[in-house]
Amino acid sequence: MVVPKPWIKFTVKEYMSLPEGAPYQLLDGEMISAPSSTPRHQSIAAAICRALYQFVTQNKLGQVWFAPLDVVLSNHDVAQPDLLFVSNSRSDIVTEANIQGAPDLVVEILSTATALYDREYKQGLYSRHGVREYWLVDPEAETVEVLGEAGQGLTLNAAYRRGETITSPLLQGLSIDLDQIFGQAN
Repeated sequence: MVVPKPWIKFTVKEYMSLPEGAPYQLLDGEMISAPSSTPRHQSIAAAICRALYQFVTQNKLGQVWFAPLDVVLSNHDVAQPDLLFVSNSRSDIVTEANIQGAPDLVVEILSTATALYDREYKQGLYSRHGVREYWLVDPEAETVEVLGEAGQGLTLNAAYRRGETITSPLLQGLSIDLDQIFGQAN
């Protein structure tokens, strides 16, 4: 009789032994591979990154980074958000190798390959580990959902569509015109 092997959960140590730049994230102990992003995805990420970076640096609030950069959340979870912000007050989670803990803000740009993980697993993961604000950017629908920490996890604060301007409960004063974000990405 053949006995199936029990499912093996990989750890951060095993994940860190992968070659640098390997296209994986470690989610619940499973190595998840995603294809490289599309040019539209990259254009949207660049436009949001420019807006966030400009606002954060002008106001001396912290630092903004973009993928690939490992965010170690547990011994079985290493995410690589498309964009992330870490405030000055939490800068101790930034190490030379990676981010050790939950960023203040995470931005994920949905794709066919990642949408399920981003909307379900990662939303729960980020919520459990203390991400304060989470943006889900949908290039197809040209929308951005802004979720915020509400005492019971990340819940929807507002949904924006092309023609509207994103505001952030976390980054007071930030506003991003979605026509500029999605218009530059066509």
